[in-house]
Amino acid sequence: MGRLGLKIDVDTYAGMKNGVPRLLRVLNDFSVRGTFFLSIGPDNSGRAALQMIKNPLFLKKMLRTRAPSLYGWKTALYGTLLPAPMIALSFPGLVRQILAEGHEVQFHAWDHRRWQDDLPEKSEAWIEEWFDRGLKGFEKLTGQKPAAFGAPSWLIDDRVLRIIRKYPFAYLSCTRAKAPFVHDPLNLPEIPSDLPCFEELDLQNGPAVILGLMNDGGDHVLPVHAEVEGGVFEEQFRRLLQASLKAGMEVTGLGDFKNALTMDRLPRRKYKMELLPGRHSLCAV
Repeated sequence: MGRLGLKIDVDTYAGMKNGVPRLLRVLNDFSVRGTFFLSIGPDNSGRAALQMIKNPLFLKKMLRTRAPSLYGWKTALYGTLLPAPMIALSFPGLVRQILAEGHEVQFHAWDHRRWQDDLPEKSEAWIEEWFDRGLKGFEKLTGQKPAAFGAPSWLIDDRVLRIIRKYPFAYLSCTRAKAPFVHDPLNLPEIPSDLPCFEELDLQNGPAVILGLMNDGGDHVLPVHAEVEGGVFEEQFRRLLQASLKAGMEVTGLGDFKNALTMDRLPRRKYKMELLPGRHSLCAV
């Protein structure tokens, strides 16, 4: 069997406060490591109410995943009726704990919600400021620059890839693709999430579906969310880890995947945007 990479996104204040500690306990119980992609700045999740009006698929997802039990009612008000709290910046001790326990920490977002909802309408100057604020916050928390960027909701465009060039990223994890590749025209490797998210699948059958996709003996990357697998889907996540280890898979972070890549053997590819099953908006694939 191959390796299972854990790409753990932290999107909300509740996910950082409650989900991350639970995930750390789970990973410690199985003696495995993952890569935490942190949202650094404000939690404007309350703005998602606009998406439920504008996008019926988003409303369908919220109902299917029992969003209040995943995120909590306060999260639904942050950035609207309640002030938007800082996410990772509110928990410097927890960030230190993630690192102390041997996990990789990388950059996910400054303001996750605004990127997810508004990126196409924003200017290049807004994107540059978003990166600058997020990376300064990341360095304040960790004392180092991030080696990787994982775009919120797998949403990128050509402007984002141009701007990324000015930052010292060693790899990206911004797409839902089947195997690693080099972004064209960037000379940066992409380590994509090839497996579906738990919340895109049936609650009970999710682990079986994902395990079936991993039966080819190859390497795979599972997108994990602190609010989901660190919440009501914890037991399903435990079952998946247990079955993966029993099958002989190595469970690890994405940095190990990157270190094993041979750049000149990777294909060069251009992303495209596509609506995947279980998603409410287009993803880079």
